[in-house]
Order: sequence, then C-alpha cells, then structure tokens
Amino acid sequence: MKLIIAEKPDQGVTLASIFKMKKHQGYIEIFPNEVFPKGAYVTWAVGHLCQLSAPEKYDSQWKKWSLSTLPIIPSQFEYEVTRDKAKQFNVIKKLLANPSLTEVIHAGDAGREGELIIRNILRLTKSGLPMKRLWISSLTPKAIKEGFLSLLNESDTRNLYYEAYTRACADWVVGMNASRLYTLLLQQQGFSDVFSVGRVQTPTLALIVKRELEIQGFVSEPFWEVQAKFSIDGKKYVGKWEKDGESRIKTKELAEKIAAFCEKKAAEVVDVQAEKKEFHPPMFYNLSALQAETNRRFKFPPKKTLDVLQKLYQKGIVSYPRSDSRHVTKGEGEMFPVILNKIAGLDEYKAFFPLPNSSLLNNKRYVDDKKVSDHYAIIPTEQVPNPNKLSPDEYILYDLIVKSLIAAHYEKAVTEYTSVITLVDGRASFQSKGKVQLEEGWRKVIPPFDKDKEPTLPSLQVGEKGTVQKSEVKESKTQPPKRYTEGQLITLMKTAGKHIEDKELEKVLMSTEGLGTEATRAGIITMLSDRKYIDIKKNLVYATPKAKILICAIGSEILASPEMTAKWEQRLKDISEGTASPKQFMEQTNKMVFHLIDVSVKNAGEWIFEEEDKNNFIPAKSKFRRPTQLGQCKYCDGQVVDKGNFYGCSNYSKNKCNFNISKKILGHAITQKVVKQLLKDNITDIIEGFSNKDKTFSAKLSWDEQERKIKFVFPHS
Repeated sequence: MKLIIAEKPDQGVTLASIFKMKKHQGYIEIFPNEVFPKGAYVTWAVGHLCQLSAPEKYDSQWKKWSLSTLPIIPSQFEYEVTRDKAKQFNVIKKLLANPSLTEVIHAGDAGREGELIIRNILRLTKSGLPMKRLWISSLTPKAIKEGFLSLLNESDTRNLYYEAYTRACADWVVGMNASRLYTLLLQQQGFSDVFSVGRVQTPTLALIVKRELEIQGFVSEPFWEVQAKFSIDGKKYVGKWEKDGESRIKTKELAEKIAAFCEKKAAEVVDVQAEKKEFHPPMFYNLSALQAETNRRFKFPPKKTLDVLQKLYQKGIVSYPRSDSRHVTKGEGEMFPVILNKIAGLDEYKAFFPLPNSSLLNNKRYVDDKKVSDHYAIIPTEQVPNPNKLSPDEYILYDLIVKSLIAAHYEKAVTEYTSVITLVDGRASFQSKGKVQLEEGWRKVIPPFDKDKEPTLPSLQVGEKGTVQKSEVKESKTQPPKRYTEGQLITLMKTAGKHIEDKELEKVLMSTEGLGTEATRAGIITMLSDRKYIDIKKNLVYATPKAKILICAIGSEILASPEMTAKWEQRLKDISEGTASPKQFMEQTNKMVFHLIDVSVKNAGEWIFEEEDKNNFIPAKSKFRRPTQLGQCKYCDGQVVDKGNFYGCSNYSKNKCNFNISKKILGHAITQKVVKQLLKDNITDIIEGFSNKDKTFSAKLSWDEQERKIKFVFPHS
C-alpha cells in the first residue's frame, strides 16, 4: 500500500477524486484500482507544516536581542513542527507508521518549495520508506493518472531539495542576523522599531526607495508649447511647433510670439513619412506577466492574482500557476486543438473561430521544449468549465488565459505610423503624428487596453497647402519619475538584473529569476506593506520614512543591491544541478554576515538621516504610546499632537477643540519640526516648494492671532 502526501488539502482531494475513495479526518482512503492495485492513502500538508527553529532553541543566550551575541549561526540547522499545524502533522506521522505501507509518493507542488515542504515532514517523522515523486503541471484527471503512472525516482529531485533547504537556511542566517543588527543599531539612533531585513525584500525595498528619492529630489521646471490647428484643402488636423526636434520652449514670451506669428498664416505640407510596424501576438503568460497584466487592467494586487489562479488550478482548468516559462512543450502543443475545440463551443469565444492558424507546433515563439524547465506556461487545460459557474475574479483570469491561447493562433497586427511636417509661412515647422491600424490580426481577440492617444491623420500629400486656423500656447511643467504600481513592481523584481552595472552579474540575474521567485514576489510586496516599509495608495507604491531610514543605514552594503542576489541565485542554481556544494555556500553566507556586522557597527556613528524622515518616522507600535506633544494649542490649553493624517488638539475628545494643521499645504509636506516652530514662535523659517496652479513658490508660515488662522508670509514683503 502507498501513501500520497500532497501540499494542500484541496490538492489532496483533487488527486484522490479520480478514484473510488472514502474521506477520513485528515486523509482519504483510495480503494484498490488499476493504478494502485492494493489501494492507497492520500494526506496533505497545510503549506509549511515545519519551520526552522527559533534562535533560542539552539542557545538560550540568543533569545535576547543584543549586539554582543551576534552573529547567530547554528552548527546544525533544525526544523520543528509549526505549533498550529501539529494536528495534521500527527495524522501524517500515524499514517507513516502503518506497517502495510511500502512506499511514499511525494505529491507536493512540482517546484523547489513543494520539494522542501514534503521532504521536511518525512525527515521529522524519521520515515525510512522508499519515496517516489509525482511531477505534474495540471490537475486534470488525465494529467493526474498519467503522473501516477510515470513517477520520478527520489534521486531525480534530490538536488532540488538541497537547493531549497540551503536557500531556507541561508535566508534564515541573513534575516535573523541583519534584522537584529540594524534594529539594535537604529535603536541607538533613536528609532524604536523592529527593522526586518532580508535577502530579497531589502534589495527590492532599495529600488523602491531609490525611486522615492528621485521623486523627492526632482525640481519641476515650467515650459511652453505652441499648437496649431490646420485646414489643408478642407482636411483638418493639429500640429506641434518644433525646432531641431525640440518642442519645449523655455519662456512664455517666446511661445506667445511664435503663436502670434503663425495665426492665420499660410501653411504647406513639406514632408510625409509613413512606417508600417508588425506586432506579433503576445506570448503565453507566466505568473509575473499575468500578475502585471491583471494589475494594469483591473488593479488586482499581485497576491490576489496568485490566490485566484491557485483556485483555478485546483479546479483543474488551468495549468500550474507558479510557472516562470512562457513556452510549452511539443506534447502540450499537440493538445491545443482538443482544448480549442471545447473553447469554441462557449458563447464568449465563438466569434474568434475558426482560427486563422490551426496549429502552433512549428512556431518556436510558443512551442519550444528547450525553453521549458520545470513547468510550461500558464494555459487552459482540456477541462473547459462553464464560465457562468466561475466567480467574477476567476472569470477575469480565465478569460485572459484563454484569449492568450486563441490570440497565439492569429496573424500579426499591422499598424501604420505617420509623421507629417507642416511649414507655416515658410519658416515655422510643426509636426503631427498619427497611426492607422491596417490589419487587425490578433487584436481582434485582445484589443488595446490603453486608449489611443495619437489621433488618426487625414491622408496628406507633400505640396498640399492651406492655412493655420488657430494657434495657441500650452503651458506645462516637467514631471518627476512616476511611482511604481504593484504590477510594475512585480516586473521590476523579475528584471532586477537591469539595475546591475556589472554586466556579468546582470547576465546571471537575468538568466535566473531576478529578485525572488514567481511564487514569492507577491508575498514580498505584502510583507513590505505589513512591515510598514511601503504604503500602497490607489495602486501606487510609496516608500515610508521607515524604509528610507533603513536603506540609508544599509547604504552601499551588498545586502541592499541585486548583486548579492545574482551571486546567490547562480550558486543555488548550481546546487540544484549538482555542481556546487551546499556546505561551501553556507560558509560563504556566514562570512558575509560576519563582514556585515563588523562594517555596520563601525559605520553606524556616521549615519546621517534626512530631518523630514526623522520627524515623520512613526514606530509600528506608536499607537500604544502617548503621542509626542508638539506645542500649545492656539485655541485652548490642550497640546497639539500627530493624529496620523493631520496635527490636532489633544483636547478634542474632552471639549471638541477643532484646532488642526494639515500635513500637506499646497503640495508641501508639513513636518513635526515645522509645526513645533510655528506653535512656539508663531512663524516658521522660509519653506521652499509650495505649488499653486503649476507655479512653485517659497514662503514662511505665520499664525495670525486676529484671524485665528495660518497665513503665508512672502520674502521681502
């Protein structure tokens, strides 16, 4: 008799569902059949049933956070059962003790985390039973049966386990030591909070902070453009003035002169350039690409996409969700006609059939065995559901995946881009741009999401003449870099190699998986949010003062850069391929931790933080403490305190005193330091960066006692 151990309860139920069975508490009994002549048991983990032991389990001195006890490096790592999952662990342990068992089938997710989860359980139970590995990429009845009939040997995935185990231990060493190190050193600087540091989360956070600082340091400058509306032989269109390829004008006076000069003047088309561009259908989705797309189109947080996708996978209607590949094998490609024939019967997709191309087998853009490692791309399975029975979120994802498969069977889309130069009065040059879709191709299936910002130009010929109907000046200003969306952050982590100056390391990180893995990136973003390093507002990612303080402290240390991840990922990949030693990897990790502690302790006295970040730093536990008093209330005898979104009187609950100061005045953040000065002296120093109607100015803030309100005081006034 055999015991099958799945990674999650739903997966265990799905694996057993193709056989006659009986459910028990914590496991399922499969009756004898052609695949299991003597029957089988199916049980499951609940994610990670086991975890690496806490520091104090190795040495009681390691329980207290102290610089003197660093580094924390166990001589031998130990796993223990996660407390709230002990019940299911005992179910598995009891089943493994059954003398009738002859073999264990490892049925965790077909990836390194799944490998680690089940093997750790077997280690803790001290099971000596032979093991085979179920390795499948979908949970359809056909895939499950074929998987059980072609099990891998234990040795086939052993190195993958070594990689996952080594990764977990190394992450533990780095996270445990670096988190304590920076928490303790920053506490000495007056920042009372826990600063979590990790091999993946910290380089990711450093990229977010870098963008935040670029935005904060950006100085916006005004510029003007001249736009003309033309009528050429009755054909109307718009053009923008430009000279030597530049359309921005530095002064309003010059822009107005150009506009006045062009008003009602003669115009002539002097150049028409048309360029055709072909666009291939998009590639199939991997997890990162799907997370980025659902965030862009539907504002789904990446974790939500993964959670919904997991449900579709467990229903057997899409393939393995955590795939990093965008290709399929020839075997999967041969199944496409069967899948598409079923999809064609659904009302939602009938309009796309018959398909322009009946097969993709010879199309290496989609079908390429060499570009598929553990799992192929995310595609619909032959188990096609009734879309009406899916939840709204499930339908959104399923629809995207189905359409990606349909679109791959369509022709290229062809667009013509046109650029027209119109000369006014023989002197002023205006450029007009437009585009026309010549061949719809795959865009019939997946229309463009973004609204077409470029207008369609009329058909124009060189030499055609007309007049300027109207010319006008448009005022604008340069814009700072845009904040990342959650979807862009997933892509940023995936392509983190682009941020490495060392070309060799860049190749390594780009050839592995970037920062994190397909399975962990969404969790990293959630973790950064939970730990108050980032705020996510309307799908945009903001770095908090806590994040900027930590990254400032870490500075140029390798811990905050993708370089370390590049080196780690290469070495871990070597371990999974059996060409590198886990022991040597851990020795290098330990050396890095010793170096990090030594350098950080020496440099801590030289750390310099921005006053604004220091003033706006809010410890995670501050809500349990008495708020910092900033000064006497101007309306009563209360104290002004930080109330989160604004500064207000502490007596509000007592006497309804509504004195308050906004945390942002005309686009400028008002810090605690400014509030203290205003309350004490009734006037502040000059503050730069107020913005009103696209105009930036500097001024002091002053308290007017007679009008009982804050006013601007301008320099020299």
